[in-house]
Amino acid sequence: MADPSDPRVYFIGAGPGDPELLTVKASRVIAAADLVLYAGSLVSPAIVALARPGAKVVDSAPLALDETHALLRDCVAAGGLAARVHTGDPALYGAIAEQMALLAAENIPYAVIPGVTSASAAAAAFAASFTAPEVTQTLILTRLAGRTPMPPGESLADLARHQSAMAVYLSAGDPEGVAENLLAGGYPPETPVALAHRLGWPGEKRLWTTVGELAETVRAAGVDRQTVFLVLPGQGSTTASKLYDPDFSHGCRPARSRDT
Repeated sequence: MADPSDPRVYFIGAGPGDPELLTVKASRVIAAADLVLYAGSLVSPAIVALARPGAKVVDSAPLALDETHALLRDCVAAGGLAARVHTGDPALYGAIAEQMALLAAENIPYAVIPGVTSASAAAAAFAASFTAPEVTQTLILTRLAGRTPMPPGESLADLARHQSAMAVYLSAGDPEGVAENLLAGGYPPETPVALAHRLGWPGEKRLWTTVGELAETVRAAGVDRQTVFLVLPGQGSTTASKLYDPDFSHGCRPARSRDT
């Protein structure tokens, strides 16, 4: 079981689907929990399978906030440990703020265990780098406006004007809208885009495309939910980092001439 001094409710980042991408702490808490409350439409069954025999395992997909809170509250009131399992990282599109507010109002202790967000997992799967010297040193994580509107100044087209690397979540249902906004923001049509669908799940898809061909690629692949787009303007850049340049000094190494 988990250390009794630990919080009694843990919000756990389950990553994109591969249970081997869980943190050691996340695996330990899920295996020790008396209640595993998870988003069944998003969290991989392989992660839920880590729950111990006898644990109460509940799919939160059909539940409202008051119902999930009641499950967490009742578990703690009975002296149990609750694992609230979210896909990816709980801090990103995890809707944890309102859940934590209800716990805090009743003085129920909680903590958050971070997870691997799909943007990081996708970059690793494609062996891609978000940053490239003299091309982009910034990564924007965002989404296309839908039923959840975007705040002023945060439309996909507005953010695209930075011309930085970008990870676009929760938007594969409208690939035409994604492409139109990226183009409107100034990305050249040939800008590389890595498309990752259900990473870590059986039947995952990984495809390279471009901003100009993004919509066509998505429609042909038949993907929608659980898809992230990585817009990678620095992909293929040959400009080397200064970090390992022998003529570049830093705190751990003096510069040396290429002639010596």
